[in-house]
Amino acid sequence: MQNLAVPYVLYQQTSSAFLVGLAAFLQFIPSLLLGPLAGSLADRFDRRRLLLVTQSLMAVAAAALWLAWSSGVRGPVAILALVGLSGVAAGANLPAWQAFVNDLVPRRDLLSAVTLNSVQFNAARAIGPAVAGILLATMGAGWAFFINALSFGCVLAALASIRSRQVGRTTALAGGSFRQFLRALAYVRRQDGILIALVIVVLVAGFGNPVSQFTVVFAGEVYDVGPLALGLLNVALGVGAVLAAPLVSGWESVTRASLERWALLVYAVAVIAFGLSPSYGVGLVSLVAVGGGFLVVVSVTNTSIQTIVADHMRGRVMAIRIMAFTGAFPIGAIAQGALSDRVGARATVTGAGAVLLVAALTFLVAPQLLAGLDSPHDERPEEALA
Repeated sequence: MQNLAVPYVLYQQTSSAFLVGLAAFLQFIPSLLLGPLAGSLADRFDRRRLLLVTQSLMAVAAAALWLAWSSGVRGPVAILALVGLSGVAAGANLPAWQAFVNDLVPRRDLLSAVTLNSVQFNAARAIGPAVAGILLATMGAGWAFFINALSFGCVLAALASIRSRQVGRTTALAGGSFRQFLRALAYVRRQDGILIALVIVVLVAGFGNPVSQFTVVFAGEVYDVGPLALGLLNVALGVGAVLAAPLVSGWESVTRASLERWALLVYAVAVIAFGLSPSYGVGLVSLVAVGGGFLVVVSVTNTSIQTIVADHMRGRVMAIRIMAFTGAFPIGAIAQGALSDRVGARATVTGAGAVLLVAALTFLVAPQLLAGLDSPHDERPEEALA
């Protein structure tokens, strides 16, 4: 809900695609800066307890945004500052959240668990904007911010009730979090499957994912529709992801590399189709395909990393994965926002999709580049990686 309400109110106040991109930048850039520390914490401490702390901080940040809006503090600077505060809490939260999936299920169920984790995220991308669109059209942004803050109570209650598997924690964290982060980087460079997965994550986050921020620009600049129709554009992204989920978890006979090649191609074509969409209806259908392609591409790369990585490196490697995504996404969002103000939203999104298409065709012509995605689990003990 907040991810729709914030860009909506910023665009309504300023008509600036750049500020919409800047909001995404401030929301996600803390994850890049906090990655080394957050990854080390996720490897060292009980992840459930760590998530209870970080989610509580995120709840406080969400409540602060609602209080500011309700008290009349509604300028772009105040909104962007509070979005940045929320991003700091989220940056500390994400590595533990991603690594926590492995603590909940046996390894044989990891693909389905990662997919389900992605589905719940994308289902929220469908439900949240739908509710936010209705509230923005009828009761105003304050209610969207208020209900968003209340929703963290459900998250905290769920975390309090979970009982995770006993997973060994690393003991070799001497030398500080930054030193351990450098050690994780060296580990990633030796794992071809993890490395190519990170390359794909950067491509998708930098060129494809800003589409989710551009729905407000398309609604106002291209389609000339109100908040309800804007909400449906974001709903389409979530619906596509939910529809694509069985494709990921049900095709166990297909290699991850093969699934990734074709999913990236579909995703690239869908982004281009949205950029070129001549009408609201065509754009809506295109976004369903964008959401489905995004779900498959991200789930496969995430599963590959989670499957390959040694258990004692999991938190730090997942932090690197999150840093790759949350570094590329805000940079891509702010760059595409600035470009859109100059050449228009259609040309910007279409150009970004064309870059993804070139990458997808490269992987189709040279399939060996993705072979590492199917690498087995690294079972070497911690001492062997020292």
